[in-house]
Amino acid sequence: MALTDEAITRIRGLIQSGELPPGARLPTEQQLSHQLGLSRSGVREAVKVLEAARVLDVRRGDGTYVTSLAPRLLLEGLGVAVELLRDDTLLEVMEVRRMLEPVATGVAALRITDADVDRLGGILEDMRGAADDAEQLIRYDAAFHRTVIAVTGNETLTSLLDGLSGQTLRARVWRGLIEGGSAHVTLNEHEAIYLALRARDQLLAQASALIHVNTSESWLRTVLAAAPRQHR
Repeated sequence: MALTDEAITRIRGLIQSGELPPGARLPTEQQLSHQLGLSRSGVREAVKVLEAARVLDVRRGDGTYVTSLAPRLLLEGLGVAVELLRDDTLLEVMEVRRMLEPVATGVAALRITDADVDRLGGILEDMRGAADDAEQLIRYDAAFHRTVIAVTGNETLTSLLDGLSGQTLRARVWRGLIEGGSAHVTLNEHEAIYLALRARDQLLAQASALIHVNTSESWLRTVLAAAPRQHR
């Protein structure tokens, strides 16, 4: 492991220094091993780790390349990690969302275009039409929030919040809302966010998003409290 860790650090250093920029092809395993002064097995394992982290792209029969290193690519694994979190840790995820999402929504209010407003309005209508269809509501809910955050133009923030809003987490909240007969409450909260964004009102958009995240967190607490202890 020590040799692998050293190889990862050395390869990462080549990328960070610009010697291996995004899109660059790595030397062969033998060449890289000689260049770094490390064993081929250590280099091989390091490449596997960096491939899993989406830093490298191994193309069979072609070579190994540095990826685009775009935030959406490097942060893609966050969503997988959130899906694996235990119930008691999911509330920490909601806390992070409460710190980030309202501020991001406020920024979106300053940058939103008429086309973005129309797109959000269409998603909101789809949500209303989905009524008590949990699967549809979950899909439209994800699209609504992804669209709002994407308006900020901050790809890192968009990827981060998308990862924190895992499919399983979203599904548990929505099913709790539907079973509790409160889906209309969160639909109204989505409309409040939409209206604030349409008005380009930063403070109102931020406040509306905070209320919405708080509602989601409250319902998650309710769902977790009712869950069998073995799932916690």
